[in-house]
Amino acid sequence: MDEYEKAKIAALPSQLLVTTICHPMEYAKVLIQIGYEPLAPRRSTTLFGRPAMILPNVFQYIRHIKQQDGFLGCYKGLSARILGLIASSQLTTKVVYAVGIDLPEIEDPPNIINDDEPKAEDYFKLSRRGMILHIASNIVAYPFSVVSIRMMASFIGKEESYSSLFGAIASIYRDDGILGFFHGFVPRLLGDLTCIATTGVLAYYVNKHLVKTKDLRYYTVPLLTFVTSTLTYPMVVVSTCMAVAGCSLQAGNPPIMPKYPTWHLCWRELFRSKQHKRGSSLIFRYYIAPVAALQ
Repeated sequence: MDEYEKAKIAALPSQLLVTTICHPMEYAKVLIQIGYEPLAPRRSTTLFGRPAMILPNVFQYIRHIKQQDGFLGCYKGLSARILGLIASSQLTTKVVYAVGIDLPEIEDPPNIINDDEPKAEDYFKLSRRGMILHIASNIVAYPFSVVSIRMMASFIGKEESYSSLFGAIASIYRDDGILGFFHGFVPRLLGDLTCIATTGVLAYYVNKHLVKTKDLRYYTVPLLTFVTSTLTYPMVVVSTCMAVAGCSLQAGNPPIMPKYPTWHLCWRELFRSKQHKRGSSLIFRYYIAPVAALQ
């Protein structure tokens, strides 16, 4: 068994535990990314003392969900997320090998962390391996992500057909066919691959010119991944919106969401209305007045 696959399987129990514990926050975040704000903003000030309208934080949002659907209602969509994690850990490398792709030997960032002069080839191998595995993982797990997002989005319109895992799967297939399970796949994949490639390039130059010791280099990739994932976060928002856009859910249609024929149009509209980072901050959420949206 590939070492990467062994590591993913070994990490699976802890991932499932963290996913379960954090799901209510993910639930609220998805609704925020879609653009649903059921609670009115209130007058407050920024950290610098300037007047501002502030939106409820994630914990107030979770409390609202609990008031509407009860404690168990805060875990809607969790079953699909768990299935996606399991499928990804079990099938990712199998998909890679099935299509005949040879993975580079290098497996994890620690394998390229030493006190020697960094080699560009090693960082290229690391990025290439990460991108290949990420593509395979997305192919396997993304349909479950769409199911989970639509189950959570059904909170807005209270659609009964999305109240269960199998009901949600049947509804997506009825509305959009097989391709419905990949709505929003392209922007999510592009964002992830951009993050991996950019992190690899930056890690090489940072370790080559700025960080000279093994102990410090251990933190280079994680820190740069955090930075680049912040920069590519708008693609996550676009992906989440496109996962529900135009479907039978109330959340995917006006007035909750404008009509987005393509993800490019969604991207452009979110940037134009300064909504491309919604959900990036879960505590300090400042209200941005809406502009005229697409109809």
